[in-house]
Amino acid sequence: MAAADGPDADDEVSHRRFRAVFVSDIHLGTQGCQAKPLLDFLKHHPSDNLYLIGDIIDGWQLRRRWFWPQAHNDVIQKLLRRARKGCRVVFVPGNHDEFARAFVGQNFGGIEVHEDTVHLTADGRRMWITHGDYFDAVIQRAKWLAYTGDYAYEFTLRMNRHVNNLRARLGLPYWSLSQYLKHKVKMALNYVTDFERAVAAEARHRGHDGVICGHIHRAEMRTIDGTLYCNDGDWVESRSALVEHMDGTLELIYWSDTPGKPAVSLLPAPLQAAHA
Repeated sequence: MAAADGPDADDEVSHRRFRAVFVSDIHLGTQGCQAKPLLDFLKHHPSDNLYLIGDIIDGWQLRRRWFWPQAHNDVIQKLLRRARKGCRVVFVPGNHDEFARAFVGQNFGGIEVHEDTVHLTADGRRMWITHGDYFDAVIQRAKWLAYTGDYAYEFTLRMNRHVNNLRARLGLPYWSLSQYLKHKVKMALNYVTDFERAVAAEARHRGHDGVICGHIHRAEMRTIDGTLYCNDGDWVESRSALVEHMDGTLELIYWSDTPGKPAVSLLPAPLQAAHA
């Protein structure tokens, strides 16, 4: 029997319905995955379209060590239930779930698998949907280094959990060690900037108005040389997603880790923004 906050709980607890929801980098199968806040987010954000933009299941970690608690199974059941209830669910695999790229063009339980796709917003903008790992030079040229980096990231997350357990006992808010390190290391900042510009440039080259991606675990919305760049973040640290309202407005949402608590931060995407 499913738990009260499991996949059979009422999806439509929100008075608002969204035209589309975009999530990526859930990393089911890892201890860092924040499955319960994601389930709560999905309950509060019923939508006509749901895009899963890569790294939904972490095949890299599961090959090393099996980890699959009930909450992770609940996420899968919730996604399948969304599809059964008429929501269009599209899965664009990433590098951590690259095994699913062998099934591009197929449909599993109502979930469509695409290499990439295009979403047309209600206000007429063509948004290219891609995970983004094809624009990561490390992934493409030195995959062994990507695996090494993945080990280091997992270690940082484990350290982060210990640090935040102590901070919670002291009454202090959550603090991300990995995000702190990324912001302090110039090379990491250059990597992020290069990635964002490369993805936006490819979207522009393809004739699209913008791009929605994931991969780098950095939620962001900004206009780069006339192209709207949107990264929906992750469900390991930032608990972030992108949503489209019925009028085509895009919003980046950071969700609380407290069940039932609304988003703690909303960043609306401007229709027009200064060039980066």
